Amino acid sequence: MTDEPKAASTAEALQQWRTAERAAAVARRGRLAAEEAASAAAGAAEAAQATAAAARAALDAMTLAEASAAKTAAAAALIARTAIADVADATADTALADLSEAEAQLRYRDAAGRAGDRG
Repeated sequence: MTDEPKAASTAEALQQWRTAERAAAVARRGRLAAEEAASAAAGAAEAAQATAAAARAALDAMTLAEASAAKTAAAAALIARTAIADVADATADTALADLSEAEAQLRYRDAAGRAGDRG
């Protein structure tokens, strides 16, 4: 952030706080969605692996079923890795948004305190 933020008016500080609060809420929802996607992708990867194992046991369609299941497992694993990375990004975004919100809240409280001191 900056070394010395300029003193904001109470209204400006409140607006900054509200903006930061909305950004934090959006980031939290994004993180939750990314976590849900990661969980679903992990389940899909497990299901794809089970399908691959069952396909190997089916002699009549083994070659075709195994190749298809392996492709599905690879795709699911890629989605799982991507979703996990999204969770990490969303977590970082949430942390930054929470920090921004806390800073905005402090600026608001400082501005409100100065306004109260003036009278």
